[in-house]
Amino acid sequence: GGDNIKQANWLSVSNIIQLGGTVIGSARCKAFTTRAGRLRAARNLVEHGITNLCVIGQISKEVAQENCRLNIVGLVGSIDNDFCGTDMTIGTDSALHRIMEVIDAITTTAQSHQRTFVLEVMGRHCGYLALVSGLASGADWLFIPESPPEDGWEDLMCERLGETRSRGSRLNIIIIAEGAIDRNGKPISSNYVKDLVVQRLGFDTRVTVLGHVQRGGTPSAFDRVLVGPGKMGMEAVMALLEATPDTPACVVSLSGHQPGCHGAVLSPPQPKTKDVQKAMDEKRFDEAIQLRGRSFENNWNIYKLLAHQKPAQEKSPFSLAILNVGAPAAGMNAAVRSAVRIGICQGHTVYVVSDGFEGLSKGQIREVGWHDVAGWLGRGGSMLGTKRTLPKTCMEKIVENVRKFNIQGLLVIGGFEAYEGVLQLVEARGQYEELCIVMCVIPATISNNVPGTDFSLGSDTAVNAAMEVRDRARGSSQSHPWSHHVSAWHTGNEPGSHPRLQRGTQGGCVFILQANVEHLTDKMKTDIQRGLVLRNEKCHEHYTTEFLYNLYSSEGKGIFDCRINVLGHLQQGGAPTPFDRNYGTKLGVKAVLWMSEKLQEAYSKGRMLANSAESACVIGLRKKVVAFSPVTELKKVTDFEHRLPQEQWWLNLRLMLKMLANYQISLTEYISGTMEHV
Repeated sequence: GGDNIKQANWLSVSNIIQLGGTVIGSARCKAFTTRAGRLRAARNLVEHGITNLCVIGQISKEVAQENCRLNIVGLVGSIDNDFCGTDMTIGTDSALHRIMEVIDAITTTAQSHQRTFVLEVMGRHCGYLALVSGLASGADWLFIPESPPEDGWEDLMCERLGETRSRGSRLNIIIIAEGAIDRNGKPISSNYVKDLVVQRLGFDTRVTVLGHVQRGGTPSAFDRVLVGPGKMGMEAVMALLEATPDTPACVVSLSGHQPGCHGAVLSPPQPKTKDVQKAMDEKRFDEAIQLRGRSFENNWNIYKLLAHQKPAQEKSPFSLAILNVGAPAAGMNAAVRSAVRIGICQGHTVYVVSDGFEGLSKGQIREVGWHDVAGWLGRGGSMLGTKRTLPKTCMEKIVENVRKFNIQGLLVIGGFEAYEGVLQLVEARGQYEELCIVMCVIPATISNNVPGTDFSLGSDTAVNAAMEVRDRARGSSQSHPWSHHVSAWHTGNEPGSHPRLQRGTQGGCVFILQANVEHLTDKMKTDIQRGLVLRNEKCHEHYTTEFLYNLYSSEGKGIFDCRINVLGHLQQGGAPTPFDRNYGTKLGVKAVLWMSEKLQEAYSKGRMLANSAESACVIGLRKKVVAFSPVTELKKVTDFEHRLPQEQWWLNLRLMLKMLANYQISLTEYISGTMEHV
């Protein structure tokens, strides 16, 4: 009570979105674990006239029941991502960013000095951070509490590390969760692992314990938009506003990566969360992995598939070719790496093609092995090279090389050109029998404009790159309190990617700009003396960045001044984010497994004949399911003039953006999440 409870206003939370941690403080309160302590807390709320409580962290079933007349909504804040009922907790993605920054830095020094690094990450009871960072870095060995290594693991680990070095690798990365144990429940420490490697192999080995570094730093774009102050925060407030005395306490959760959060009645998830620890205590480790959820189990299985080469059970008669098409995007190399390795595991002959469809037409094709793609996970751009050339300009040469190399499967990783190119190949099947092969597109473009998926590879990295620049600009504007930044952001070449300003063709754009200028002018007269206008590079033919700069400079004269920032190709470069590394890895694996299945179905009597619509698909994340959509079906819902799907889910974020920018809009337009038992 007392001064710990203060009334907030709009300015109270201005300029905190880029800050890590919590500006209001957080604690594990012993007094609150007692009924007397909770009664005091309830009294403090009543004295302040508070009837709705939004808890960011975790609340128990008992707390919810004992405060039954207080409307309570919880948001799970935990970097461990250990709460059953939500796909991602607040802070997890940002913690992964911190871990990957350290691993990328360590990789450089490890390669220079030919060292082994043992990296200890947080996770006393949950191995999520260790597992996902291991998958994103291609770690040589991984320790998580949910799946302790088999007895005799010391011999096997040292054997594999030695094999890696003997093939020319200059580094080894071992990731260990702080709660790692062996099959008998005995802790496995990072120092024990280090001493083991030094004594048995003689490798120069270092230990790095990240500790609370993982909790700090700038929040990632994912934590800001979907699970932090963005969608989930709004869902929590809307749930409180719509609550009645009979509404049960609930926790707002994220279902998939789609920005639609679902209320999960609090009582079911809590026991399930505790069941994981119970299974681990009773040494039911396979069950513990399953209880963590499908995503956790999937991550674990993929890591085991890709970490070490296992000989294929039998040689396959099929050959796959992998190529990148369009502009470079972060995560392309991760997808190529996993596709190559899972293809080899399936026994296929795997080729990679340089420079996209143009390279396929010129015969720039080579066979690759498991170790040829080592170290590709954390690299930005495209290691294969990529071009925008479409097949229709060189169809006969492409057909000739498909025949020459006996290619039965084609995996194309890229943007709209990749999708359009595969569609052209499918439509040419009637003329060329050689094109009756299995084809799959993995969407990879910062523009996120490929039909058949909610998220394309590279878009998360691009948004984080743009966000980082904006945070720096924000710091500059604080130093010069009367500045206002008008920024042009390179978000793709597709006209209409952000079609708001296209209303200018009907005359509405002038009124939008007028309202925005008035809004910013009023804002600058308050204590919030900064503003931001984002412009897509192709949003309007006449309302250019220079025009907007001149408009705001003129209208803001005497109140604020303006600056221009054009990000350009900065958004296409840099190391991939943890999301893009893992997303690319998973899509590469799932795409090749799907292709292997289709190859078996279409192969008969030594001849490949894949000519059904289902034999050429785009793989993508649709809500929370990875789905395969035939390119011929997607053609019906594609706007080829503007190079976009006819509908974009992310346009629904505009209402949230206006709310958070303090525009006066009706809450009746907002579509709330649904309440459901998880």
